Amino acid sequence: MKIVGITSCSTGIAHTYMAAENLEIAAKKRNIEIKVETQGSIGSENVLTEQEIAEADAVIIAASTSVNKDRFNGKRLLEVDVTEAIDHPDDLFDRAPNAAIYSTATEVKSEAKAEKSGIYSHLMTGVSYMIPFVVAGGICIALAFAFGGINAKGELASAINELGGIAMGLMWPILGGYVAFSIADRPGLVPGMVAGMIASSMNAGFLGALLGGFLAGYTVHWLKKVLKLPSAFSGLLPVLILPVVSVLFVGLVMKFIVGIPITALNEGITNWLNSLSGMNSVLLGLLLGGMMAIDLAGPIGKAAYFFGVASLTNLGAGETSMVMAAVMVSGMVPPLAMALSSTVLGKNLYSKEEREAGKSAWVLGLSFISEGAIPFAAADPLRVLASVTVGSAITGALSMIFKCGIAVPHGGFFVFLIPGAVENVLLYVLALAIGTAVSGFLVTAVKVFSQKKQAAKE
Repeated sequence: MKIVGITSCSTGIAHTYMAAENLEIAAKKRNIEIKVETQGSIGSENVLTEQEIAEADAVIIAASTSVNKDRFNGKRLLEVDVTEAIDHPDDLFDRAPNAAIYSTATEVKSEAKAEKSGIYSHLMTGVSYMIPFVVAGGICIALAFAFGGINAKGELASAINELGGIAMGLMWPILGGYVAFSIADRPGLVPGMVAGMIASSMNAGFLGALLGGFLAGYTVHWLKKVLKLPSAFSGLLPVLILPVVSVLFVGLVMKFIVGIPITALNEGITNWLNSLSGMNSVLLGLLLGGMMAIDLAGPIGKAAYFFGVASLTNLGAGETSMVMAAVMVSGMVPPLAMALSSTVLGKNLYSKEEREAGKSAWVLGLSFISEGAIPFAAADPLRVLASVTVGSAITGALSMIFKCGIAVPHGGFFVFLIPGAVENVLLYVLALAIGTAVSGFLVTAVKVFSQKKQAAKE
């Protein structure tokens, strides 16, 4: 059997490549010929050729973002979330040969059914394009502080700070534009980016750009259905009529109807976050920390991450976000805890493959890639997820107690080394160490208890 596939996740960093690797490993065991195209944050790699697609018996698309399926017209196509390829690759090979044959007609019929999951996919597409702008901008600003102090004094520091501000300023147009692009393809980009820019200018932030992107996407999607022109004038539709009509409609709705309440809500959330202190901030840290671990960068973890990113958007020069700090450090705990357990505390409790995965998990954890714990959770979900959630929640709470703040949304331990990027950095490292130790010892203890209980039964 010959299979071709595509994998893609919201950030394009970890799940994309883990899914491709698991599909390839499972295919090799079953003597299935496979080629997987990865659509990650650096673009498409291992791109499928027309001949490879033509020769394939079936297509597997494992993605949490929108993937263009036009190439696969007439092929049996199985479309699932990226996590299914990580957790159950063999199941996909069983289902793919009997999957429905993809065609434009099939797509139209299934459109309403897929809309609910499509909304999440559109959101993930927008976020995957936005995150590199936030990361690049945040780290540039942190580097400016390192070179020129908290006010970025000096020609070089000022220039780097300006670059960071430009990158950060583009994140809302990018978010709105690519949410709309996911819904309505290329014609959605213009009104989506305009909506994101309006959200930025009105201080409507993440919610405004997101809502504007959906408004723009569905507006263009509807216009493409209702506007019919003679073939002689059809070329005017994508370059003149759709951009102008959609920008006018979406822009005016954003400016006079949607933007005002969303701005008020965004400012209310910001003021609430700034007012948090004492037990309230600790409880928020506990909640966000637990969310970051309970599904290892799944929908719950991503919700916590988006909340952290949103808290960065209204920061002034030299300011850091305690919420983002709690989110990032909590997300580092699961892979580090599993690395500690599998390579130091309880080597004999793990298979050879898991011990090897534990070595990689040290690097993944330090890089803030929570997915590094997935191989362990897949083998023993209840004990692993419960243990890492406890440690992550404690770490999030400690980060709040220690009043740690961070100026960037990604980068893990490596941004700890940039002066000005992390507030109270030594206490931040302490919070990470405590959470990692708690989860590492806890998961080791429950595995030992489980093995003793099993031995007693036998």
